[in-house]
Amino acid sequence: MTVKVRHIGLSEAGVATIRRAHAVHPIATLQSEYSLWTRDPEAGLMALCHDLGIGFVAFCPLGRGVFSGALDGLQLQRDDFRRTLPRFEADNLEQNLVLVRGLEDLARRKQRTPSQLALSWILQKGNDICAIPGTRRQRHLEENLGALEVQWTAAELMELDEVFSPENIHGPRYSRESLFKPE
Repeated sequence: MTVKVRHIGLSEAGVATIRRAHAVHPIATLQSEYSLWTRDPEAGLMALCHDLGIGFVAFCPLGRGVFSGALDGLQLQRDDFRRTLPRFEADNLEQNLVLVRGLEDLARRKQRTPSQLALSWILQKGNDICAIPGTRRQRHLEENLGALEVQWTAAELMELDEVFSPENIHGPRYSRESLFKPE
């Protein structure tokens, strides 16, 4: 029996791993967390993907829901995975929500939703980048599609980049405990 592989994608791989894998078989896509508050892929991954012709798929583009406005004042359920993430710890979340206010202010000025701006911000990064926001409701899907219609000025993009610069984000993506759970 012959097995043929047409396309290979990687998830959360680093530059060295992508180079090694691409040398064996062309990599079609890289999936990695990327959003206004998770900018790690900008430090080499996105440029490498562009240079090698690898599509980039941004997961959690709405910051695990923080850019949707759904978390303002919301208590996370006991079994919500986000409770294990440092950015969602009470003090960090409170400070991060202050940054979200900047996104909400810009959304009001542009007559858009914060979700639309967060998604559109990613899409304007290049034609080889796509975002995969999760949604359970048709109205959210329709809202997300509105991101395709957002028009940006250079000043607005700079404003978001400054508000959500990595040094302004409180808490890392993951804690050691959320990555390594004993069985």
